[in-house]
Amino acid sequence: MVNKDQVEGVAKQVAGSVKEAAGKATGNKTTQAKGTAEKIAGKVQKAYGDTKEKIKKAL
Repeated sequence: MVNKDQVEGVAKQVAGSVKEAAGKATGNKTTQAKGTAEKIAGKVQKAYGDTKEKIKKAL
Protein backbone atom coordinates (compact mmCIF):
# COMPACT_ATOMS: atom_id res chain seq x y z
CA MET A 1 0.00 0.00 0.00
CA VAL A 2 1.19 3.51 -0.74
CA ASN A 3 0.70 6.45 1.58
CA LYS A 4 0.50 10.20 0.96
CA ASP A 5 4.13 10.86 1.94
CA GLN A 6 5.42 8.31 -0.54
CA VAL A 7 3.41 9.81 -3.40
CA GLU A 8 4.28 13.41 -2.55
CA GLY A 9 7.93 12.45 -2.10
CA VAL A 10 8.15 10.94 -5.57
CA ALA A 11 6.34 13.95 -7.05
CA LYS A 12 8.85 16.30 -5.42
CA GLN A 13 11.73 14.22 -6.74
CA VAL A 14 10.38 14.44 -10.29
CA ALA A 15 9.67 18.17 -10.05
CA GLY A 16 13.12 18.74 -8.58
CA SER A 17 14.78 16.78 -11.37
CA VAL A 18 12.94 18.82 -14.00
CA LYS A 19 13.85 22.10 -12.28
CA GLU A 20 17.47 20.97 -11.88
CA ALA A 21 17.69 20.05 -15.58
CA ALA A 22 16.12 23.35 -16.60
CA GLY A 23 18.67 25.19 -14.48
CA LYS A 24 21.53 23.26 -16.09
CA ALA A 25 20.17 23.86 -19.59
CA THR A 26 19.77 27.61 -19.09
CA GLY A 27 22.90 28.05 -16.99
CA ASN A 28 20.80 29.32 -14.07
CA LYS A 29 22.61 28.14 -10.95
CA THR A 30 19.79 29.30 -8.64
CA THR A 31 17.15 27.21 -10.42
CA GLN A 32 19.52 24.26 -10.54
CA ALA A 33 20.19 24.52 -6.79
CA LYS A 34 16.48 24.82 -6.00
CA GLY A 35 15.83 21.72 -8.10
CA THR A 36 18.52 19.78 -6.31
CA ALA A 37 17.13 20.82 -2.93
CA GLU A 38 13.59 19.87 -3.96
CA LYS A 39 14.79 16.49 -5.19
CA ILE A 40 16.53 15.80 -1.87
CA ALA A 41 13.44 16.88 0.07
CA GLY A 42 11.40 14.46 -2.00
CA LYS A 43 13.77 11.60 -1.22
CA VAL A 44 13.53 12.35 2.49
CA GLN A 45 9.73 12.53 2.39
CA LYS A 46 9.49 9.24 0.48
CA ALA A 47 11.83 7.54 2.95
CA TYR A 48 9.64 8.82 5.78
CA GLY A 49 6.58 7.37 4.03
CA ASP A 50 8.36 4.06 3.46
CA THR A 51 9.26 3.88 7.15
CA LYS A 52 5.67 4.61 8.16
CA GLU A 53 4.47 1.74 5.97
CA LYS A 54 7.04 -0.68 7.43
CA ILE A 55 5.98 0.21 10.97
CA LYS A 56 2.32 -0.09 10.03
CA LYS A 57 2.89 -3.58 8.59
CA ALA A 58 4.93 -4.66 11.62
CA LEU A 59 2.12 -3.81 14.04
